[in-house]
Amino acid sequence: MSNLRDNIGMFMEYLSIEKNCSPLTIEHYEKDIMHFAAFMKQQAISDFAAVSYVLVRHYLVVLHESSYSRNTVARKISSLRSFFKFLNREGMLSHNPFAMASLPKKGRQLPHFLYEEEMKQLFSVCRLDDPLGQRNQAILELLYGTGIRVAECCSILIKDIDFFVESVLIKGKGRKERFVPLGSFALSAITRYIEGGRNELAKKSEKRFDSLFLNYRGEPLSARSVRNILNSIIEQSSLNVHISPHVLRHTFATHMLNEGADLRAVQELLGHAHLSSTQVYTHVTKDHLKKIYNNAHPRA
Repeated sequence: MSNLRDNIGMFMEYLSIEKNCSPLTIEHYEKDIMHFAAFMKQQAISDFAAVSYVLVRHYLVVLHESSYSRNTVARKISSLRSFFKFLNREGMLSHNPFAMASLPKKGRQLPHFLYEEEMKQLFSVCRLDDPLGQRNQAILELLYGTGIRVAECCSILIKDIDFFVESVLIKGKGRKERFVPLGSFALSAITRYIEGGRNELAKKSEKRFDSLFLNYRGEPLSARSVRNILNSIIEQSSLNVHISPHVLRHTFATHMLNEGADLRAVQELLGHAHLSSTQVYTHVTKDHLKKIYNNAHPRA
């Protein structure tokens, strides 16, 4: 099993250093590969080089017989295909047994988003006379106002914000960088936090950090902490909805398109490599338009 862990460790290092994947992405890869490694152990196979296409087919059957969704199965197979491709490239395998494995067709789910009235309730929760409240308000305004990913939010440094041109430098997936405009509300919340709350939080630590967002100990905020902050905001509000950084990303894109924004402009703002990733939001806007039509047209 130690040899398996060495192989997995090398791949995790490759994802982190060469591919610049986010910690959450790396965590998902590791869980998927470790799940297959446990399956190999059940089959008395102790080396990735001994994995055959027949074993892969058996594993697919096990996955389909389990309660996993099609999307989860597709992700697991995709993770393992990438992992075995890496081992093959590094000369540790002579073949990729997952190369021929077909991915199940993913179920298309419309992204969950919040309505403008719901967002207004969230913005009224944070205490603006408190350092943590100022920070949380700045996070909420930034995530909704830019549509950036949670990992991108946590990696922002103070120097990445250009107050003169009102934009922020975002370091996205695969080391790709993009400038995203900052709206007046986000800019105001960030300014309040930097000039007030952040200074108070920074005093909690003997070290000095350049990260924009700090935790209560004065250290850089983690993605997990941002999710906990959003859950806390929901609990304090009267809303009975699920919220996550990605829901705010969905909300940003949906509201932009509902107000007539160009699809390619939204693609660039979101940092999507492919337009197809952005097009899922057009289904939401079509439903929105249909609802308006049915409610407003006398012969709908």
